Amino acid sequence: MPDSPRTLKSVLDALDGVPAPSTTDEEWRYSRIGDLDLARWTVPAAAGEPLADLSDVLGALGRTAALVELVDGFVVGTSVDSDAVGAGLQVGTAAEFPGAVQPGAVMAEPTDQFAALNTALATSPVVVDVPANTDISGPVVVLSQTTTEGATVAPRLVVRAGANSSVTVVEVQVSSDVAALVVPVTEIQVGPAARVRYSVLQDLGPRVWQVGTLSTSVGQEATLDAGIAALGGEYARLRTDCHLVGKGSTGNLSSVYFGEHSQMVDLRTFQTHDAPHSTSNLLFKGAVADTAHSVYTGLIRIGHEAAGTNAFQTNRNLKLSEHAWAESVPNLEIEHNDVRCSHASTVGPVDEDQRFYLESRGVPTPVAERLIVAGFFDEVLDAWPVPDAAGPVRDRLAVRLDRQVPVATEGGAK
Repeated sequence: MPDSPRTLKSVLDALDGVPAPSTTDEEWRYSRIGDLDLARWTVPAAAGEPLADLSDVLGALGRTAALVELVDGFVVGTSVDSDAVGAGLQVGTAAEFPGAVQPGAVMAEPTDQFAALNTALATSPVVVDVPANTDISGPVVVLSQTTTEGATVAPRLVVRAGANSSVTVVEVQVSSDVAALVVPVTEIQVGPAARVRYSVLQDLGPRVWQVGTLSTSVGQEATLDAGIAALGGEYARLRTDCHLVGKGSTGNLSSVYFGEHSQMVDLRTFQTHDAPHSTSNLLFKGAVADTAHSVYTGLIRIGHEAAGTNAFQTNRNLKLSEHAWAESVPNLEIEHNDVRCSHASTVGPVDEDQRFYLESRGVPTPVAERLIVAGFFDEVLDAWPVPDAAGPVRDRLAVRLDRQVPVATEGGAK
């Protein structure tokens, strides 16, 4: 007989010394974490049924260097291109490649209770290890599916790009229409002079709670380009830590997010500069409709050794309905005077001047609003770190725009 699923409470009881989150803490302010009933979730003993069709995403990515499929946190399939294997790429579970990068390579200590949960529950951590001086052609795709009602799912991905290497990694996080708790952790270690292009598409179902962590470390003269699409979930939170540890390192972070109905999208970022002449650039743009709520809080930290740092942080938000709401709180913490830093944030409705400009040239109002909102996201998507991954993001945004900014009815244009 299969093992009975454990309760999440039994796992939490074993996590001694890991404090529960509270909205009195700055990192959890404005969140809905107090609404999460941890007693309702179980820990599945085996994978559920995979989703039927994800060809739209996989087809857009073309030929892949590797594809790893997870269901409810369990690896159910792995394929690696023979050319990539010949180049020395290692992709699989941590147990299969004990000499490869392992969990904890970047996030040595859990950042919060949910990252600790992932460490305790991740039964099949996926590792992607790229040798030094190697360029991997085609993306490494990690497809994580949540399909079991009431499950706690803990996918773990660890990526290491060796010195002077190059790799593209795409994560896709989807679910069926289930109530579930997903606590993903992704660690990315970018070696000296290496380049990593990373994209994640989060399109979970409307009854899923997600509390995730993206933890990155960027070495000397290395570059990380990361794009985050946060579209699904009842409550979807992602903490992103970009740690610039090498001289001349660069971290570029971008995101598009769209909340509708009663969704809450909760994004927290930390751009930490501990090395001189390092650069970080952040551009997050989101929209909220109906009674949805978004939260963005960001912190640029400049250490006392980080002379010559350039760090920029921009968050823009569109309110598409009267009762939608967006919080935007950028912050700076600077310990050196030889730096260039800036932050900016905006929250507001569709720009009336832009709309009037289009209307005055004969564009119907709904069409004008649709063009403005789509163009609002184009600034980010036109520079998406993985261009082929931008197509599925645009398609999903278009579906939401069809619901929120319709341009026609059966009788013709509105």
